[in-house]
Amino acid sequence: MLSVKEIFSLKNIGLAIVFLFFMLGGITHFTDPNFYVSIMPPYVGYHLTIVYISGVLEILGAIGILIPALRQMSGNGLVLLVVCVSPANIHMWMHPELFPDVPEAFLTVRLVVQVLLLMLIWWSTRTPSTAKPAV
Repeated sequence: MLSVKEIFSLKNIGLAIVFLFFMLGGITHFTDPNFYVSIMPPYVGYHLTIVYISGVLEILGAIGILIPALRQMSGNGLVLLVVCVSPANIHMWMHPELFPDVPEAFLTVRLVVQVLLLMLIWWSTRTPSTAKPAV
């Protein structure tokens, strides 16, 4: 059984943040797909299909990080997913006039948060190495 200290470790708090971010985000791909379609760059095709696929991948990644044997692989997948959806965030940042309801400062902060999110995913999903150093 996990101790209270282990449950509330910084790494577990990071995992909880990543889990909630992607589980809730993945669900909203199905409850409000039009929002995600509206932020996609025009040069990307199959908007609605990509929104649904990315929603499924977000949910699967969130579940995967809860399973220790899948945690690192799922974390790698979530990092890749964040990189793949970056064009939508960059598109919004470069064309704020298309999103008048979103403050421009928020669009800039969002890009910084995305980098921090990538770092949090990577750090919280790394499996500690059990290999002994070579002598």
